[in-house]
Amino acid sequence: MESALKPFRVLAYVVGVMLLVLCVGMVLRYGFGEEAMSKIIAPIHGGLYMLYLVAVMNLGMKARWTWPYMLGVMLGGTVPFLSFYVERRVTQRVQTALTAAEA
Repeated sequence: MESALKPFRVLAYVVGVMLLVLCVGMVLRYGFGEEAMSKIIAPIHGGLYMLYLVAVMNLGMKARWTWPYMLGVMLGGTVPFLSFYVERRVTQRVQTALTAAEA
């Protein structure tokens, strides 16, 4: 489970940052007519989000999460700033489970 946590954490941060950059791109696109940034960032964020979903599935299967919980974690990459909060909560949950398993 510990080996699946690190990729999840990295991707949660990267997807969160890219989502914030995408939001800036959308403001530029629809507010100021500048489409270039969003056209570049949108597919990058989409690809990284797919990797994030795989990381969540990997961690969730190893940690034996319920499907509703796993879906909630997956949605963390769709709302600005939420992926940072979700990453913190998931990390605490996994570390608690690892500590309990060692005892």
